[in-house]
Amino acid sequence: MAQDNQPAVIFRPMSSDFRVVSTRGGVVESVHRVSVAVVESSGRMIASAGDPEILTFWRSAAKPFQALPAVADGAADRFGFTPRELALLCASHSSEPVHVEVAEGMLRKLGLPEKALACGPHPPLSPAVHEHVLRHGITMSPRWSNCSGKHAGMLSLALVHDWPLAGYEQAAHPVQQRILSEIVRWTDWPAERMAFGVDGCTVVAYGLPLGAMALAYARLAVSREAPMRRLRDAMSAHPELIAGQGRLETDLGTAGGGAVVAKVGADGIFCAALPQAGLGVALKVEDGDMRSSGPALLAVLREVAQATPFGLDMETLVPAVARHVELPTVNTRGEQTGVLRAEGRLRFLVQ
Repeated sequence: MAQDNQPAVIFRPMSSDFRVVSTRGGVVESVHRVSVAVVESSGRMIASAGDPEILTFWRSAAKPFQALPAVADGAADRFGFTPRELALLCASHSSEPVHVEVAEGMLRKLGLPEKALACGPHPPLSPAVHEHVLRHGITMSPRWSNCSGKHAGMLSLALVHDWPLAGYEQAAHPVQQRILSEIVRWTDWPAERMAFGVDGCTVVAYGLPLGAMALAYARLAVSREAPMRRLRDAMSAHPELIAGQGRLETDLGTAGGGAVVAKVGADGIFCAALPQAGLGVALKVEDGDMRSSGPALLAVLREVAQATPFGLDMETLVPAVARHVELPTVNTRGEQTGVLRAEGRLRFLVQ
């Protein structure tokens, strides 16, 4: 069972047409439909759009819960992980110098070489870092992976339990089984009903309904369990390590002062915890368009802020996140040709 004996999420037959549209010359050129679940920590769904029961992969939005066993089982304390390093456990970072430096420091504390990381390198999520890497001919290695902090945390868990390091990313390994137990506990979604895949960084990916993801984030928002509080506080204190310069999670975390703890996932997933309201948000851009997920999240937060007082003044946040509300479409000369913006409304449960 999840913490405080909270009930399982209740899926209600709610739907609404919520979407992100791409325009060109004032004409809608493409439509990216979005499913949304907004859930209280009690398990009650208060708002939705599309299909809140859609089963999809959680991808990197699962990272706080994948990181939790390293803190709960004593690995973080044994190896002296700082709040900055705890934040990187939960990050999909941009491979900026600070991110690579923190990952290197974690490996030094573990006494492990970089080759112990099962994740592989990939183009940096930051366009500026990507350009720098190409210009200078830098050969990237696993510590540059946006998931390097998560993998270092998994290695720390193996070490603290004296489990084999080899294969720690595979589903049958004790590390992944321990993480699965936390995924089940926080989502109230049983393992036998879960879908499993392999994520881009080689570890297990979890398929479950949006409502279950939102429930986990609502519980993250209000948890009094010391390990989760430490992770939540680290994410709030170091948003620059969760994502990177110019990215939505970092801008929201910096401007919001902990009122929103957000985490992106690949293929159109975005989740957020709203600690002052005890709410969790999960959304999926159904065609997987990554650019659409940020504007969708901000539109959801604006509606929730208007309907439910939760200590977040979206108008105050607007200057900090304005560049993420509507994204320009540009041509090869950098001239704007259109815009990507969210449209539609959530459907709120009438009490």
